[in-house]
Amino acid sequence: MGRTAAKTLSARQVETEVRPGYHADGPHTGLYLQVTPVQDRVTRSWVFRYTSPTTRKRRELGLGSARIRKLTDARALSGELRLQVLNGFDPKDERDKTKAKAIATRAHQITFDEALIQCMSAKAVEWKSIKHGQQWQNSLTTYASPLLGRTSVDLINTELVHKVLQPIWQTKTETATRVRQRIETVLDWCKARGYCKGDNPARLKGALGELLPKSQKIKKVEHHAAIPYRQINDFIKALRKEGGNAPLALEFMLLTAARTGEVVAAKWSEVNFDGQVWTVPASRMKAGKEHRIPLSTRAMAILQTMKAATQNEYIFPGHSVQKNSHMSTGTCRIVMKRMAIFSDYTPHGLRSTFRDWAAETTSFANETLELALAHTIANKAEAAYRRQDQLEKRAKLMQLWQTFIDTPKLNDVVVTITTRSKA
Repeated sequence: MGRTAAKTLSARQVETEVRPGYHADGPHTGLYLQVTPVQDRVTRSWVFRYTSPTTRKRRELGLGSARIRKLTDARALSGELRLQVLNGFDPKDERDKTKAKAIATRAHQITFDEALIQCMSAKAVEWKSIKHGQQWQNSLTTYASPLLGRTSVDLINTELVHKVLQPIWQTKTETATRVRQRIETVLDWCKARGYCKGDNPARLKGALGELLPKSQKIKKVEHHAAIPYRQINDFIKALRKEGGNAPLALEFMLLTAARTGEVVAAKWSEVNFDGQVWTVPASRMKAGKEHRIPLSTRAMAILQTMKAATQNEYIFPGHSVQKNSHMSTGTCRIVMKRMAIFSDYTPHGLRSTFRDWAAETTSFANETLELALAHTIANKAEAAYRRQDQLEKRAKLMQLWQTFIDTPKLNDVVVTITTRSKA
């Protein structure tokens, strides 16, 4: 292909030129219209030709189709490229660097939904149960993904996070606070891996905290309905009239002041029959710390009853004999629903019943009661000094609790513990 004389091109010529080769747009501009035969037609494109200031070799740089990039635009671009050459830069090398950088940037970009999947996979070992992980993901899929899902995490800012939370912050405060915490976790994960930089836009101690009202000011605290402790003997009499394993699980829960999930998932391997202690592993505890529970004589009797009909590794097995499963957490609630005057109360509320009884009728230290309930200590200084779990003291406490439950006449008596001697 040859080159035409260096004269300025016209817009008409750019649209109609059919002679194959390079057609210069005037002398010394470096801009050429390249006409290439393709079967029964021709294509027209722009080419910038120059001498590299770094290698002193002649080079070409394509500037795209003449059908898309018009003459005036091609001239403006070639002027910028001539300026690069004058400043000692090779335009083709600079374009290659920019393209490589863009490819690297795209390769290191990740959307919020992609980050959520990877973050959850990395943190799966932290979930207390499969259900916990599902709740974690479902909350973000429901509330965050519609707005953030396809957004690159490095583009997520405080305004976007606020748009996710604002509609539910006052109507579903508890859910909204968890969604915020989980968005913050995902973005912290992204930041640790270099997908985004700067402050986490989901942090409450920042701009977001100024945009949203304080959750503790608007959140309605809903306590689990608890049976008044003076009615607990009436409750246990009614409960023992119920048949099946679920009432026994509910009574065991009452006697140990444990949570529903801890009881229904209890395994035989966790019980020390000789020491009369049930050890709940950290993986099933709300605070993530192993918890030893002393067992009263009635609690041990329930275990002996369940032992006689063992089906699998769980103390309170599920309905399916074939599957190695435990009782559902909702089963105990169903039992209480059947119990007429106690139907408005909840299994979890039994812990409050125990706490009210212990605070009102015994002189055990508050620390002992909190240990019995496996509560996390908010005061860090106090937590640092708590080295023992006071198992012997708590064994006396739980046996006394059983006595109160079983004996109607004690329901109106205040019991004062004055001795600290060993049983």
